[in-house]
Amino acid sequence: MPKMKTHKGTKKVCKVRPGGTVKIGHPGTRHNTGKKNAASNRSGRAASVLSNSDYKRIKDLL
Repeated sequence: MPKMKTHKGTKKVCKVRPGGTVKIGHPGTRHNTGKKNAASNRSGRAASVLSNSDYKRIKDLL
């Protein structure tokens, strides 16, 4: 049986931690940040952990 390929767009924004949780950045912080206000740029720097319901949805992509 052929293997399922990793989704490259998902791979670029997610990182699987050793415990199995998935670390992901906030949306809207990749580019065009010059026109966004400083508060949204600062809050976008902190990463977040993917919730269980979202993990079940995208686990096949990683």
